[in-house]
Amino acid sequence: MLNQNSIWRYLLVIGVLVVSLLYALPNIYPNDPSLQINATRGGEVSQENVEQLTKALAEHGLTAKSAQLEKGQLLVRFLSTEDQLKAREVATAALGDNFVTALNLAPATPAWLDAIGAQPMKLGLDLRGGVHFLMEVDMKTAMEKNVNDLVAVYRTDLREAKVRYRAITADLANQRVLLSFRNAEDLAAAEKTLSAKDRDMLFTAADELTLVAAFSELKLKALREDAVAQNITIIRNRVNAIGVAEPLVQRQGAERIVVQLPGIQDTARAKEILGATATLEFRMVDENADLASALEGRIPPNAELYHDRQGRPVLLQKRVMLTGNHIIGANSSYDEYSRPQVNIDLDAKGGNTFSQATKEAIGKSMATVFIEYKPTDKKDENGRTILEKKEEVINVATIQARLGRSFRITGVDSPAEAQNLALLLRAGALIAPIQIVEERTVGPSLGQENIELGTNAIMWGMIVTVIFMGIYYKAVGLVANLALACNVVVLIGVLSMVPGATLTLPGMAGILLTIGMAIDANVLINERIREELASGRSVQQAIHEGYNRAFATITDSNLTTFLVALILFGLGSGPVKGFAVTLALGIVTSIFTAVTVSRLFVNLIWGGRKVDRLPI
Repeated sequence: MLNQNSIWRYLLVIGVLVVSLLYALPNIYPNDPSLQINATRGGEVSQENVEQLTKALAEHGLTAKSAQLEKGQLLVRFLSTEDQLKAREVATAALGDNFVTALNLAPATPAWLDAIGAQPMKLGLDLRGGVHFLMEVDMKTAMEKNVNDLVAVYRTDLREAKVRYRAITADLANQRVLLSFRNAEDLAAAEKTLSAKDRDMLFTAADELTLVAAFSELKLKALREDAVAQNITIIRNRVNAIGVAEPLVQRQGAERIVVQLPGIQDTARAKEILGATATLEFRMVDENADLASALEGRIPPNAELYHDRQGRPVLLQKRVMLTGNHIIGANSSYDEYSRPQVNIDLDAKGGNTFSQATKEAIGKSMATVFIEYKPTDKKDENGRTILEKKEEVINVATIQARLGRSFRITGVDSPAEAQNLALLLRAGALIAPIQIVEERTVGPSLGQENIELGTNAIMWGMIVTVIFMGIYYKAVGLVANLALACNVVVLIGVLSMVPGATLTLPGMAGILLTIGMAIDANVLINERIREELASGRSVQQAIHEGYNRAFATITDSNLTTFLVALILFGLGSGPVKGFAVTLALGIVTSIFTAVTVSRLFVNLIWGGRKVDRLPI
C-alpha cells in the first residue's frame, strides 16, 4: 500500500533525532563565570594556592561554586559575574605577581554528557564576550633578522669555499649585506659562489673591492608573505597549546592579523600569550677576551656582554651557532639529579648546522641565551604597543661531545618554568615581533544581551510560524510544526558536534532564516497535496504525489541557496562566515526534516489505511 515505511526508516530517523538531542542538550546549561589562574614563568599553581585563595575569598564573603586544578591551571567557578569580578581583585591581591588571573566563562556540562563528548556550541566574540586584537607584524625587525642571518650564512659559505674576505657587514637601513675583499679576484670568486647558492639575491659590485647583496623584489615579497603566514600559524598553535580559548586568527591586509579570543576578558593575559616571542640562541663563550675590560665598556668588536639569572656577567661571541627557528620539538623532564630540564629536537638543517658547529668546540663553553619580547603598557608615537626585549643566559655548559639533532638544556628554575619554556618553543617563536594596533573587550553582559536578543528573535519566529501553520493547514500543519522543532534540534546538535563551528550573532540570523526555509518546504508540500485532493485523488494518492512532486522544487531552491552559502563561506570573513555556516547546515537539516521526518509522521498518522478526509 501507499505511504507505508519500513521499520529501518523509523529507526534511522529516531536515531538521528536522539543523537542530535543528546548533543544539543549541553546548550541549555549556562556557562559559569570563572577565574582562570596561571603561573607566570618561574612559578606553578599548587593545591596550597587553591587553599590560600579559598580562604581569601571566604574572608571577603565570597563563595566559589568550585575550585580545582585543571591542566596545570586553577579554574574557580562562581554563580554570578558580580562575584567573579570581586573575586578577581581578591585573587590578584592574595596570590601576588607570580600568577596571572583571567576572567573566563567555563562550560557547566554535566559529567554524563561530557563523557560522551557532548559540549555546548562554541560562541563567537559577539555572543560570549572576549578580547579582540588587530596586530601588525613588525616587518622592519623581520627584514633586519633576515639580513643578519645572511651575514652568518655568507661567512660560512665563503669559508667552506676557501674564498678570503676582509669583512661582511649588515646594512640594515637599506636591507642589504656588504662584503669587502682585498682584491678583485676574491670578489669575483665570492660573487660566483654566492650567486650559485642563492639565485633570489641580487649581487652587484659597488666598487672594485666591495660586493653588495640585496634582495630581489620577488624575494622581498616572499619574505613578507612568509613572516605573516608563519606568525599566524604560530599564534594559533600557541593559543591552542595553552588552551585558553577557541581562537579566531586570520589575516587582514598585507601585514595585519586579527585575533579574537571568545570568553577571555583579561587583555593583559591575552597579550602575554600572543605577544611573547620566546626563542633560544646558542653562542660560544668568548674565553679569550678580558671580562673586566668588557665591564668597563671596552667590549671586543666580535663579542657581546650578557648577564645570567644571578646577574653575573658573561661575555659571548656575536656569532650565533644556532637559533630557535630550527626547533621542531621541545618537552620538559628531569635530569639524573632530579633537576628540571628541557629536551630539544632540531630539524635536519639545524641538526647538521649544530653538529658542524660543535665538532670543533669540544671542551669549550657554550651558552644558551633566552630571548623574549613582551608587550608593555607603553605606546609609541603611532599608538602602537612597545615591546620589551629581555635577554638572559640561562645555561653555560662545557661541550663534552659533538651535538646532533637532539640535546637538552638545564638551568631552568622550576618544573613549571621548564614546561612553559618547552611550550613556547614547541609552539614556535614568532618570526617577527607583533605590534597591537587595536584592542577591545566585549563584556560578558553585552554578549549575554546579544544571546537573549537572538534567542527571542528565533523564538518569536517559531511562534508566528507555528500559529500560521496550525491555523492554515490544521492537523497537517501541526505535523509540519513538529518537523520544524526537530529541525531546530538537529541543527543545534550538528553545530555542537562540528569541530571548529562557532555560533555568532549573524549565525543566529542564519538559524532564523533556516526556520523560514524549512517551513517553506512544508508549504510547498501541503499546497501540492491540496491540489491533488482538489483534482479528485484519494488521500493516500494525494500524500504520495504531494511529497514526490514537491521534492524537485524543494531541492532546486535549496541547492541554489546552498551554493550561495558556500560562496559566502569561501569569500567572506568573520561574521559572514558564521552566517554561511549556519545557513549551509540549516539547508541540509531542513531538507531532511521537511521531507523525510514530516513524511514519516504523516505516513504514521494517515498512511497505509483508508482515510476519507485529510485535515488540511
